[in-house]
This record gives sequence, structure tokens and C-alpha cells, in this order.
Amino acid sequence: MPLTAGGRLTIVASSDLGMLGSRDGAPITCEWVPGIAPLLLPWLVILGLLALKPNRRAAAWLIWLPLGCVVGFTLAPLPILPEGASFFLDVVAALAVGLAAVWLTTSYLRQQHRLLTFLGVLLALTGFSVMAAVAKQGASLLAVESLQIGIVLAAGILASAAALSLGGLICRGRYRPARLCLWLLVSLAFIWLLIAAPLFLIAVIALGESISWNEFFIPVLGIAAGNFALLLPFLILSSANPFYRERLKALLHVRPEAPPPLSAQAPETNLKI
Repeated sequence: MPLTAGGRLTIVASSDLGMLGSRDGAPITCEWVPGIAPLLLPWLVILGLLALKPNRRAAAWLIWLPLGCVVGFTLAPLPILPEGASFFLDVVAALAVGLAAVWLTTSYLRQQHRLLTFLGVLLALTGFSVMAAVAKQGASLLAVESLQIGIVLAAGILASAAALSLGGLICRGRYRPARLCLWLLVSLAFIWLLIAAPLFLIAVIALGESISWNEFFIPVLGIAAGNFALLLPFLILSSANPFYRERLKALLHVRPEAPPPLSAQAPETNLKI
């Protein structure tokens, strides 16, 4: 009874009938539909994170806005996607859950050293994103498409965490949303090119395939732009809401603003005797 990709279960009745007939009967294929519990798991996890002590305030619940926006986008039909690339939507949805979890656990992820904060964000983003992807895939976890999801998801996790860390280096002196968005876009393009470059060299040198530079740069830069579009709703929330603005500034290690300087001139006093 092999379980094939897409959740299809093939059942074949087998019995030794001797000369009376064939040993195996006609195969019957059944569509396996996962229960609703695994699909609800990521949302229950987000609810659990909202119950943490640092998140026990009304502003924390605004995290549903960017998360719902991204996940709703992945559920809509997208005819612009090429055939066989629909698994990218599962990657986007899983990364969205991971980013929401990072935004909700910033109080625990932020460390004194920037490198430790990066490692914390990387681990949290990996754990929550993989959990969401596994919950979505269910029984088709061993299918070829799941392997593609895993590879692209791992690259997206690394690119997102590294871009946020690099963005923090740029904005460490002062938080400027527009400047941060610009540098995140540049960082994501650079990181995705670094990730894809070894694959390009293997295809050209080892396998001898003929790939033009346009066929390499355009898809990679398109993926980088999609990664930035995934981060953008969370960045907009952080710019518009003071609660998440402080969370993002802590995640980026932005130095606190210095208090206004005190006037050196002593205040004049008018005393009448």
C-alpha cells in the first residue's frame, strides 16, 4: 500500500488463488485528506506565543494583520506562476509563520552580542517555519515536491535572517524605515545571488549545461524581490505601531536615541528683596 505524492494511497488486494486467477487484484487509489488538526497547528502556536508575558497587550495581536495578509495571498490563485512552481506558495506561508513567531519572541531572541541575536533569529525562524511546512505537507512529506519545499525554505530562512542582521548593521545608529527597506532589498538580492551562484557554477561547469546570464540573474532577483515582499508587511507593521517598532529596533540592535542636551546656561532668576 504505497503512499504516493499528493496524499494518494494505492491499495492492491493480493491472494494466492492458484489456477483460479491472478494473484493481485486491480489497484484502488484513494485520495488521502489530512485532518484539520495539523493545519490548525501553526495558528495555535501563534496563539500560544501571544499568551507569553511580554505579549499580553492589545497591540501584540496586530501581528495577525501581516500574517493574515501573506497567508491569504498564498491561498489566492496566481496564474503568473510557472507550471510546477506552486510549491513556492507553501514556502511563503511557512516563512510568514516563522517571521510572525520571531516578531513575537524578540524579547527572548535579543542578546547583547549581534551575532548571538542572529543565531537566535535563525533558530527560531527555522523551527517555526519548518513546523508550519510539515503541518501543511502532512502525509506527502516524502514526495519530491516536499524536497523542493525544504531546499527553498532553508534558503529563504537563511536569506531572511541574514538580511535582517545586515539591515541592523546599517541602521544601528538610527532607525529609519525607508533606509532599512532599501538596504534589506539590496541585502536580499546579494544573499540570494550568493546562494544560487554555486548551483549556477555546477550546472555550467560540472554538467556542461548552457545557461545565459539572464536565465540566472532574472529568476534569482525575482526570488529576492519576493522575499522582500514577504518581509514588507511585517516592516510596515513595525513602522506604524510603537509596540512592534521597539521590537524591531531591539532585533536590529538600534542604539537608543540620546536624550536632548541640557542647556549650559543657568536659568535666570528674578529675585526681589
